[in-house]
Order: sequence, then C-alpha cells, then structure tokens
Amino acid sequence: MTRVQEHPARPAGHRRDGGPAIEVVDLQRRYGSFEAVRGISFEVHPGEVFALLGVNGAGKTSALEVLEGLAPPDGGSVRVLGGDPRRDHAAVRPHLGVLLQSSGLPGDLTVRETVAAWAGTLTAPRPVDEAIAQVELTGRAGVRVRSLSGGERRRLDLALALLGRPRVLVLDEPTTGLDPESRRTVWALVHDLVDGGTAVVLTTHHLEEAEELADRIAILRAGRIVLEGTPAEIARSQPATIRFSLAPDAPPLPQLPGVERISPAPDVELHTRALQPVLTALLAWAADADVDLSRLHARAASLEQAFLAVADDTSPTAPAEELS
Repeated sequence: MTRVQEHPARPAGHRRDGGPAIEVVDLQRRYGSFEAVRGISFEVHPGEVFALLGVNGAGKTSALEVLEGLAPPDGGSVRVLGGDPRRDHAAVRPHLGVLLQSSGLPGDLTVRETVAAWAGTLTAPRPVDEAIAQVELTGRAGVRVRSLSGGERRRLDLALALLGRPRVLVLDEPTTGLDPESRRTVWALVHDLVDGGTAVVLTTHHLEEAEELADRIAILRAGRIVLEGTPAEIARSQPATIRFSLAPDAPPLPQLPGVERISPAPDVELHTRALQPVLTALLAWAADADVDLSRLHARAASLEQAFLAVADDTSPTAPAEELS
C-alpha cells in the first residue's frame, strides 16, 4: 500500500501567509484494485477558480471527496487552508463550502426551514433571508423542498454551500438542471466570491462555464491530469480549422505554409497553428485565381476541441503537458 505523505503539523483553517488555499500532492484514490485517481497534483490560491474537467469516470468526484474530507487518500496528501480535511476537520470545516452533485435534502421542510436548520450547524452563518435572496429564492421561501423544481433545488443546494461564508468552495456540477438565466446568476455569485478572496474548485460538463469562471483548468483522463493551463493556453494546444468547398474544375490548392493536414477536395479541411497567415494566403490565392471558396468557415482552436481531443485519445496517460 502506498504510504500517505506526512507533513509537519501546523495550525489548520487559519492560513493567511499568502500561500495556496488548497494543496494537492500526488493524490491517489483506489476502489479495491481499481485506481480512480492516479497521482494528481495541483494548487488553488485565494481568489482563484480551478476547474477539473473530464468525462464521466475520469476521477473528478473521487478527487473532490478527499478534498472535502469525505474519504481518505490512498496515497499523497491534501491540505485545505493548511490542514488535513479529515484529521483537522473541526478547524477546516467552518471555512469550507461544499456543493455536492446531489444533496438529498428532506422534502417536508420549507426552503426557509432548511436554510435555518443548516445555519444552526454553523458558527457564523449568513442571515437566513440573505442566504435565500442570494440565490433568488425569496419568493419560494415558504415552499416545501419537495415542491421545488430541479433548478430551484440546485439553487437551494448552493445557498447552503455559501451559508457559512466559505474561504474555500467546492462546486461539483453547480449548474446542473439550471436554465441559462439561473446559470448566469450562479456565475455572478462565483465571480463575487472570488473577488472577495474565496478559492474555488469546480467540476462541470459545461465547457462554456469553465471558460467563463476558471482561471486555470486541468483535464483528467483515467485518473491523471493530462493537460493543464489557462483556458486560452489549453485552447492553443490544438490547431485552428479552416473549411470550405471547391468546384470540381477548381485549380489545385497552392502550398500553404504552416498547414498540418489537408483533406481532399471538393470539401477541404485545413488544420493550422498559424490561422491568420494561412487564411490570408488562401484568400489571396482565391482572388488571384478567381476561385470561389464556398461555405468558407475559419475557427480558432477552442477549449471544447482540446477537451474532445483528450477524451478521444486512447493512448496511455502521461504526465500533464505544461502549457505556456
């Protein structure tokens, strides 16, 4: 069995030294012989959003459960505000807000009763009505939880996660079931929290959400981080794409510097890491040769493209690629 790394004892829950709010070092998690998390490391600083992305089964929730103090690591270590989230639970928990994928709240309580009951477990909660208003549920405060829509329940889950004014916030699929307007309300809340110095770890299947919120992203595959960087850096790891169609009698394409791949005419696809020069040269050739580039479409590389490339890659996982 891999030995869990030991760190010198230090006060937990009161880190104010400018260091990371979350430190994950070579984290490993197993279920019997199955390795769900295979040695991942990352840091999250106050006022930063770090997104863990990956397909179902990549290891995201297994990693978060250790960070949340719900499970011990099978190797490596996790520190939240300087403390072990399990061993130093009493010191860390008051500063940690957690939004699980599913909360299982009792359906017979009203929204206000649910928030008030949860507030009773915290040392310095927000006022109940303030917490309800924060997620725009004031008009539903007297409604029983079982009568809420799926999106309303999700907003109630978020109200409970924010009730203790957390310095570290874990959001596991925070906007599942929300309509676009409610999703943007949640995004605004996260931005406000980060502006106030909260460190946020986020998992989501909405890549638009990751681009909107995350300062840095790690993409997991089979329990390892295989790509890490800012959203822009990760997008630039993939080539841009140019697509168009040519008439059957069109002349052959010219030599285009920086083109990585060309599919055959009449439907042409070019991949390049030099989008502007290649597109300029292509348009100049078309003008000189009087060629119509029908259905012309040029798209810069995207986070979605990088995510899908990682998800579709069946090669053995390797250490995360350093992007800059």
